[in-house]
Amino acid sequence: MAPGSGGSGTGGREEAAPDGARGRDFPSRDAAAGSSDSEDCLVIMARATIYVGCTVPQLLRGAQSRIFPSDSALGVLRRSAFCYCTGSSTIKSKRKMDHLERTANNFRQEVITQAKVCGITNESETVKRLRLAIANKDFTFKAGQWVDFFIPGVSVVGGFSICSSPSLLKREGILELAVKYTVHPPAHWIHTECTLDSEVALRVGDLHGYQEGKGNRHKLGTVKLYYSAKTTSELLFKKNILGLMKAFPGKITCCFHVTQQRSQICEELQPHVTEGRISEKDLEKHVSNDTSWYICGPPPMIESISKLLANIGVPRNCVFFEKWW
Repeated sequence: MAPGSGGSGTGGREEAAPDGARGRDFPSRDAAAGSSDSEDCLVIMARATIYVGCTVPQLLRGAQSRIFPSDSALGVLRRSAFCYCTGSSTIKSKRKMDHLERTANNFRQEVITQAKVCGITNESETVKRLRLAIANKDFTFKAGQWVDFFIPGVSVVGGFSICSSPSLLKREGILELAVKYTVHPPAHWIHTECTLDSEVALRVGDLHGYQEGKGNRHKLGTVKLYYSAKTTSELLFKKNILGLMKAFPGKITCCFHVTQQRSQICEELQPHVTEGRISEKDLEKHVSNDTSWYICGPPPMIESISKLLANIGVPRNCVFFEKWW
């Protein structure tokens, strides 16, 4: 299941996405799943009835004065990004498209909101979790959406999956991102220059153009998560996942896979860890007519798991993923 980190089910199959984690062949958004050689991946199957609601994607074309005052540095940044986003799609070259070009036809909210960094923690050796305080009460998002990430002084705009829940924003005014280290300017800035109280700007976007009061409605049965990484230290949010398993015994289960583990696995994780990649044998026992499959990871992993699922008889319309890279 493409979680997302935070995941949204998209028509399982191939669609367009921003750059840096859910099918299409697109270069990376700077999300936690970061670079294309990463082994981090997720496969989730859920017995659920899924209803998808979408509207026609649209590009932001609103008045700039609604967002920031004209003399604001972030306002200047927003205006340059606005011009770039609406005008650059006509330029053709052999270089790879960046986040704004790649997602130019996707839905975006009209509001660009200022945010202040209020927390930076190392989620793993290569991933930082960024906590952002947002004062604007009109700023909202839905699970599975991303943010355009504007950094003063950095001309390249990032695109990051939101890894926190909408309820955290509503309750505490906090939004969280998990960003893997890459040389891409926004991700590099987060890992090397970002400090507490750094100010940035955010704009919410997604693939489907969800509007307030609409979106996906799920009747959830049981969820089985297969989560693979090189080592247990690269298994992001493992404490959260273990907590969910305890809170919903029998409803949510997880099997962690590690492919290059050299150190001893901690006692808490041991019952849930398998060495080696996710295999056909792992997945075939879950095949049924009422199971949906969601995949998140680098394109080679998505392609490999998709073929594996086809081989064990999973219908194509039950498999959902997006390729961010």
